[in-house]
Amino acid sequence: MTKQELADRIRAASFLEGTFTLRSGRTSSFYVDKYLFETQPEILAEVGRQLAKHVGGKTTRIAGAELGGVALAAATSMASGLPFLIVRNKKKDYGTSKDFEGALEKGDHVLLVEDIATTGGQVLEAAKTLTDAGATVEKIVSVVDRMEGARENIESAGFAFDSLLNARDLRLPGAE
Repeated sequence: MTKQELADRIRAASFLEGTFTLRSGRTSSFYVDKYLFETQPEILAEVGRQLAKHVGGKTTRIAGAELGGVALAAATSMASGLPFLIVRNKKKDYGTSKDFEGALEKGDHVLLVEDIATTGGQVLEAAKTLTDAGATVEKIVSVVDRMEGARENIESAGFAFDSLLNARDLRLPGAE
């Protein structure tokens, strides 16, 4: 599948128009519903293959934040052969009371995958959880960069950032 074919498939499956409140609290006239493309096996498998291309020579683990990053981390894990972990949005207060699920060792090098990057807030929280646990986040890669500040915020926090697709690729409103 070419990059444009993937963009077209994701747009067809997940682009919605209306009034939506984003995680950042901002209101948008459109929404890319990650669950609508992540639950399509052919799209998810291709996204996993594309994300796996970002695995570096030192990468030991793939990580994704709940909930949207879980399927992406699993697909990338299967494509790369590396184990994955799930970063919780909120530490659970029962059982093992962990900030993440899966094995993570101090010194691990992690590829952190993200679904839709708008401001980068959630993925930066996940990156902090991982670094606080002793891991190095080698790179953060989103499936879609809405081009609304995520790159700048992530890079200014000291992390490398890339995306498979951006707002122009998906022909999102306002993208030039």
